[in-house]
Amino acid sequence: MDDPNAAFFLHIQGSGVVQLDTGELVAVGYKDQNGHAYKPIGRVLIETGEIAKENISLDSINRWLEAHPERADWLKNQNPSYVFFYLSDTVESGPRGSLNVPLTNERSVAVDRKIIPLGTPLWLNTTLFDDSTYQRLVLAQDTGGAIKGPVRADVFLAGVSGRNSWRAI
Repeated sequence: MDDPNAAFFLHIQGSGVVQLDTGELVAVGYKDQNGHAYKPIGRVLIETGEIAKENISLDSINRWLEAHPERADWLKNQNPSYVFFYLSDTVESGPRGSLNVPLTNERSVAVDRKIIPLGTPLWLNTTLFDDSTYQRLVLAQDTGGAIKGPVRADVFLAGVSGRNSWRAI
């Protein structure tokens, strides 16, 4: 990829769409992982005082990486986890979760399947970073290496910042 930050976020997201030099779009999906625990670089930025905890987001991390190219590799290397992908045929239908069904914008969540079985309907009642209320019925349709514990769900948001994204809730 010509954008190393986008490649890094693809590893965090676990799936995505890549545009080839020919202009063709290909989808990639999560195949496996190298066995190392995921270490959130957002947490590193908070611990080092680079970004305040209340301001941490995918977008603030990306802005930090772009503003500090001389330190970007150092930060990204704090996470030893590495994801392997497979070519997928889901460019048109979007990414698929662990249940192998297309994820639905604002309705699909990734959960810790040791706590919440896949396919379980869940009611989210929380507050987002901008203090807005977020209440809706969602389905546990995916998992993730960083999603641990009973009170954790990452919501799938299609097309955020021009790409598919997960947001921790």
